Order: sequence, then structure tokens, then C-alpha cells
Amino acid sequence: MTQKAKFILVGLAGLLAGAAMTVNLSAMADKEAETALPIEELRAFTDVFARIKSDYVEPVEDKKLITEAINGMLAGLDPHSAYLDVDAFKDLQVGTQGEFGGLGIEVGMEDGFVKVVSPIEDTPAFKAGVKPGDLIVKLDDTPVKGMALNDAVKRMRGKPGSTIKLTIARKGVDKPIVLTLTRAVIKIRSVKSTLLENGYGYVRVTQFQEHTGELLAEALNKLYKDNKAPLKGLILDLRNDPGGLLNGAVAVTAAFVKPDSLVVYTEGRSEDAKMRLTASRENYLRPMQADYLKNLPAGVKQVSMVVLVNSGSASASEIVAGALQDHKRAVVMGTRTFGKGSVQTILPIGNGTAIKLTTARYFTPNGRSIQAKGIEPDIVVEDPTMPPEDEGLGIREADLDKHLSNPNGGDALPVTKPGDVIKAPPADKPDQDGKDKKPLTLEPGEIVSKNDYQVNQALNLLKGLQILQGR
Repeated sequence: MTQKAKFILVGLAGLLAGAAMTVNLSAMADKEAETALPIEELRAFTDVFARIKSDYVEPVEDKKLITEAINGMLAGLDPHSAYLDVDAFKDLQVGTQGEFGGLGIEVGMEDGFVKVVSPIEDTPAFKAGVKPGDLIVKLDDTPVKGMALNDAVKRMRGKPGSTIKLTIARKGVDKPIVLTLTRAVIKIRSVKSTLLENGYGYVRVTQFQEHTGELLAEALNKLYKDNKAPLKGLILDLRNDPGGLLNGAVAVTAAFVKPDSLVVYTEGRSEDAKMRLTASRENYLRPMQADYLKNLPAGVKQVSMVVLVNSGSASASEIVAGALQDHKRAVVMGTRTFGKGSVQTILPIGNGTAIKLTTARYFTPNGRSIQAKGIEPDIVVEDPTMPPEDEGLGIREADLDKHLSNPNGGDALPVTKPGDVIKAPPADKPDQDGKDKKPLTLEPGEIVSKNDYQVNQALNLLKGLQILQGR
């Protein structure tokens, strides 16, 4: 039974008791007052609608005008609220299951252009070199300026095997970058794992999908089996993970914390938007589904952990990092995260369409709002392989137009404080002119590069913790 259904039933039960009925009637009156229609503004809307219908240079269909009005109404709220037409709604439903056709880019809007939040690993966009912070200014020969985000996404998706030309503006690069990408069926296995060396495991979550919790359980069981002994340390890599489903974030956190520990809570205007999600099976399992976390190795709850994050870690990634940090279950390492601390609810509105509406802000167990601030790592470790044009780029929620404010006060925190950054040893650093600063490439079959500086720093920390624990 949904929370909404429960609310209605409570209202009906109230009719049997005078006091309860008064409270409910009062609440209904307040609700009606909040949603009362602004007559003057609606009159202005109908006047504009009629003038367009009668005087615009070309005939315009009613459906198009209404759709564009809804698009504008939602786009004016914040960067994440949007109208989903029939195709966009279907794409969203398919995408959360881990398979869809397109390029593999998590995007938002900034100054009328499509801004890349993060390319999804192992997709055409990732392989072509699309980077967080890139502004897509043209799709084929069509300028993006003024285009609705849903329309831009629709153009980027298409039949696998077909091509599209992206014209990209990148900070630090004088000329536009033109990339021709071939669309593919994007099948994302959201969890990858490997043993870095005896006793030390590595798990990467690329996106939070419907089956992420199950895949994580499989990965952890395999790591313990392959190691043939309890792990000494574990790295959970959430870098460039753009987020996804909330129950996936709860499942991943629940694997490592004590049962019933608070993972995240949300605050919004409606009762449905106020939730407290704990590491309990009802918060991450589908009805009648077997608990895939039940038979994890006992050591998973105690193994020393490092969580890797960066500016591309957003939403569900930040929930996991914040919860493990608050429960002192892991050391968070890397650079400050994206800062998307808002909850979007998908509300079907008929005819196969829906709206994606921001309905709440979420908070870590200790009451921290991540919105427009992000998670600040316990240990800041920058990536020394980052090319010069990317240094300081770090696109985040606070950089997006119309972003929600942080209810705890203030917005973006400083990325680093003096003395926080761990620098690579001079012998390992690329040449000063930056010519040798190339993105890490993976060898066939590799899950993570042996030269990944941040992973190696995390591994060194875990080994150091082992020494301290031994003493």
C-alpha cells in the first residue's frame, strides 16, 4: 500500500471521530488554499495563448503550445524538474533497468546549452573522450541554444548504429571540438570488481540501477571467494557515478552498515516527501524479493573501507558516501562531490506522459544537506593525470542556473583548504607543459588502471590502517 493510499485511509477513519475529522478538514482546507488557481495570471495565459493562435506568423497546434508551456513552467523551477513526453517517459523507465539506446551521457542545462555532468563508463561518449563540464552547443548542424533539455536528449538517442555529430565547447580549449559518435545499445553493468592484490578488493559502482544491490552482493561474495580469506581492505569507487535510483543507494549502504542504521532522510512540503530510509530490507527490496544481502560474508560489515569520489559523483553516490562517512564506516577520499541533494519524483499525468518534479531535499544521517555543497572528503586527493584544460573545471550543482539553495546555509564549499591536497611525488608527475598528462586507459580485461593515482593512494591508506590495527 502506498504512502498516499495510507494518507487517504487515515482521512476516512477520521470521519468516525469528531476531533480527528476537524483536523483532517482543516488540513484539506489548507491544501485547497495552497492550490487555489491564480485567476488573473491564468487570464493572462489564455490571452497570450489566443494571441499566438490568431496572430503568429504560422499556424501552431494547441498541443504544441500547451506542451511548450508545461516545459517552460518546469524548466523555470530548477535544473532537474522536467516534462517527460511519451518517448522521454519510456526512456526513463528503460534506463533505470540498465539498457537503452543512445550515447551514454548524464546531462543538464546551463545557459541554454546542454552541459555534461558525466559520461557513463564504457559507452560511446566515454570512449570518444566527452568530459564532465563540456558544453554541447550543436547536435549535428542544429544549435542547442534555446532547445529544451528533453528535446536535446531525444536527438542524442536513436537507432543503434546511427551516428550523430556533437560540437562541444570545453574550458581551456580555444576552438570547438567536433566529435562524431555512433549510437549503441547502452547496456550498463553497474557494478565491477577485482582483487587489486591479495587481501584488498576493489568495487566500482558506475550508476545506481534496479539491480545494483544484487550485483554488489555478487561482487562482494566473489571477492571473498577469490581471496580465499577475509579481506583486509576494500575500495568502493563512486567517481563519476551520476546517481540513479534511491533504493539502489540504500542497498549499497546497507551492505556495509549495521541493520536498521539510518541511511538518508528527506524533507519536503507534502507528507509523502518526508521519508526516513534505513538499512532495512523493505527499503531496498522489491515485494516478495529474496534478501540478496542476507548471506554476505560477515567480514563485509567490519572490513576497512575507502570510498573514492570526485565532482562527477552525484545524487545516489553522495547519499552512499555521506552515510558511510557519518557512520564512520569508511574514509572518503578524492575531491568534493557534485552536490545534488534534491529528490525528483516521477508523477504520471496521463496519455503516457509524466513530470519529473523536485519534491524534497535529502539529508545524511547526521543532518547534513548535500544540496549545492556536496560531500567533502576526509582526505583530499586530486587526480594528477587531469589535463591542464580540466584543472579547476569541476562542474557542480552550485554552478547550475536556478539550483536549489542549501537549507543549512551557504552554497559551495571551497574545494580544498591549504595543506589538504596530497600531491603526487615529483618523479611520478607528468611534465610541466602537460603534454604527458593523458587520461588513464585500461588494458583489455582491466577493471581499473594500475597507474590510477587515487586508487593507489587509497590502497596505501588501507595498508597503513592494517599496520595500525596490528599494533
